[in-house]
Amino acid sequence: MKTLTDPEMEKISEAAAIAAENYIFSKVSKKEVQDMELRVEFNQEDGLDVDVEVELFLDELCKADDNLADEAAQVALEEIDRQVEKFTE
Repeated sequence: MKTLTDPEMEKISEAAAIAAENYIFSKVSKKEVQDMELRVEFNQEDGLDVDVEVELFLDELCKADDNLADEAAQVALEEIDRQVEKFTE
Protein backbone atom coordinates (compact mmCIF):
# COMPACT_ATOMS: atom_id res chain seq x y z
CA MET A 1 0.00 0.00 0.00
CA LYS A 2 1.33 3.42 -0.89
CA THR A 3 1.99 5.96 1.84
CA LEU A 4 -0.43 8.87 1.86
CA THR A 5 0.98 12.36 1.47
CA ASP A 6 0.14 15.19 3.86
CA PRO A 7 -2.20 16.87 1.32
CA GLU A 8 -4.00 13.54 0.78
CA MET A 9 -4.41 13.03 4.52
CA GLU A 10 -5.73 16.59 4.81
CA LYS A 11 -8.35 15.97 2.09
CA ILE A 12 -9.36 12.68 3.70
CA SER A 13 -9.68 14.36 7.12
CA GLU A 14 -11.83 17.14 5.65
CA ALA A 15 -14.13 14.61 3.96
CA ALA A 16 -14.42 12.68 7.24
CA ALA A 17 -15.30 15.86 9.14
CA ILE A 18 -17.99 16.78 6.62
CA ALA A 19 -19.47 13.27 6.78
CA ALA A 20 -19.53 13.34 10.59
CA GLU A 21 -21.08 16.83 10.69
CA ASN A 22 -23.73 15.90 8.13
CA TYR A 23 -24.62 12.83 10.16
CA ILE A 24 -24.85 14.79 13.42
CA PHE A 25 -26.97 17.53 11.85
CA SER A 26 -29.28 14.92 10.35
CA LYS A 27 -30.06 13.82 13.92
CA VAL A 28 -30.09 17.13 15.83
CA SER A 29 -30.51 20.78 14.87
CA LYS A 30 -27.46 23.03 14.63
CA LYS A 31 -28.71 25.17 17.51
CA GLU A 32 -28.55 22.13 19.84
CA VAL A 33 -24.82 21.65 19.16
CA GLN A 34 -22.82 24.00 21.36
CA ASP A 35 -19.46 22.70 20.17
CA MET A 36 -17.91 19.68 18.53
CA GLU A 37 -14.42 18.38 18.02
CA LEU A 38 -13.28 15.82 15.49
CA ARG A 39 -9.79 14.32 15.64
CA VAL A 40 -8.36 12.10 12.93
CA GLU A 41 -4.99 10.46 13.51
CA PHE A 42 -3.13 8.58 10.80
CA ASN A 43 -0.42 6.01 11.54
CA GLN A 44 1.35 4.60 8.49
CA GLU A 45 4.12 2.57 10.14
CA ASP A 46 2.65 -0.91 9.47
CA GLY A 47 0.06 -0.27 6.79
CA LEU A 48 -2.58 2.35 7.48
CA ASP A 49 -4.18 2.75 10.89
CA VAL A 50 -6.69 5.55 11.40
CA ASP A 51 -8.20 6.66 14.69
CA VAL A 52 -11.24 8.95 14.76
CA GLU A 53 -12.67 10.62 17.82
CA VAL A 54 -15.76 12.82 17.88
CA GLU A 55 -16.60 14.90 20.94
CA LEU A 56 -19.99 16.58 21.10
CA PHE A 57 -21.16 19.26 23.47
CA LEU A 58 -24.93 19.45 23.20
CA ASP A 59 -27.49 21.75 24.74
CA GLU A 60 -28.68 20.25 28.02
CA LEU A 61 -32.23 20.07 26.69
CA CYS A 62 -31.18 18.10 23.62
CA LYS A 63 -32.74 14.65 23.49
CA ALA A 64 -30.06 13.14 21.24
CA ASP A 65 -28.97 9.57 21.74
CA ASP A 66 -25.87 9.21 23.95
CA ASN A 67 -24.22 7.25 21.13
CA LEU A 68 -24.44 10.10 18.61
CA ALA A 69 -20.72 10.95 18.82
CA ASP A 70 -19.74 7.29 18.39
CA GLU A 71 -22.11 6.91 15.44
CA ALA A 72 -20.65 10.06 13.83
CA ALA A 73 -17.13 8.66 14.33
CA GLN A 74 -18.19 5.45 12.57
CA VAL A 75 -19.61 7.46 9.66
CA ALA A 76 -16.31 9.37 9.48
CA LEU A 77 -14.34 6.09 9.41
CA GLU A 78 -16.52 4.78 6.57
CA GLU A 79 -15.86 7.98 4.62
CA ILE A 80 -12.13 7.63 5.28
CA ASP A 81 -12.25 4.11 3.87
CA ARG A 82 -13.92 5.41 0.69
CA GLN A 83 -11.42 8.26 0.36
CA VAL A 84 -8.37 6.04 0.98
CA GLU A 85 -9.52 3.72 -1.83
CA LYS A 86 -9.48 6.70 -4.23
CA PHE A 87 -5.91 7.65 -3.32
CA THR A 88 -4.49 4.13 -3.27
CA GLU A 89 -5.98 2.70 -6.48
